[in-house]
Amino acid sequence: MLTPADFFDLSHYAHRALFEDARVVYVWDALKLLREYLDSLIQPAIEGEVMPGAYLTGDRIFIGAGSVVEPGALIKGPAYIGRNTQVRHGAYVRERVLVGDNCVVGHATEIKDTILLDHAHAAHFAYLGDSIVGNHANLGAGTRLANLKLDGTTIKVRVPDAVYDTGMRKLGAIVGDRVQTGCNTVTNPGTLLGPDCRAYALTAPRGYYPRGSIIRSTARLETTVMQEPTTEMNDLPARSAGGEAHRGV
Repeated sequence: MLTPADFFDLSHYAHRALFEDARVVYVWDALKLLREYLDSLIQPAIEGEVMPGAYLTGDRIFIGAGSVVEPGALIKGPAYIGRNTQVRHGAYVRERVLVGDNCVVGHATEIKDTILLDHAHAAHFAYLGDSIVGNHANLGAGTRLANLKLDGTTIKVRVPDAVYDTGMRKLGAIVGDRVQTGCNTVTNPGTLLGPDCRAYALTAPRGYYPRGSIIRSTARLETTVMQEPTTEMNDLPARSAGGEAHRGV
């Protein structure tokens, strides 16, 4: 239920060794090894295109062939960007990020301590902190993967009939393959979305959702039709800022 294979197809993933490490018992354990993995992986190189006006800081950055970093984007090493990936204008790629092939890190999107598998898209105004996003997952505009509890205690993952203390003070979301989130979805720290889940717009998922779950808001929208002002209302004198009645001339 909670292994990497329960969330991701790793058969063609270039970095599956990270998830196959014997120390990875639960899927979130891969994040604990991310720094170590990047240290061994990165041989600094720019094989893609870094457009004028983009900013790279730190000496441990790899950008794969066919990838494009647009003007106004900022990448801080250590960071590994795979092939044919777009890092769009205004993106903020902070330290310890592993991005796969054919991904999109979009405008005003911030990611840190995060793994994106192949074809993962966070195209508009997203925040991904201490999270893993699966193959072909798509995060709608404004999606936030919150990673820190207000009281600062360690993140606990809640599944049916069990609670797991991850030992991690920061843990965002585990987003399985082909998951889709609607605009302004905000996941609570330690949320697990199994493959093929859908979270509708303005939802706040928390806990564990098995494969194929659909998450909707329970809030009801009501519509009130305003009536046209009556003649008597139109005849009422307007009031000035000082409270005195006055009529227009």
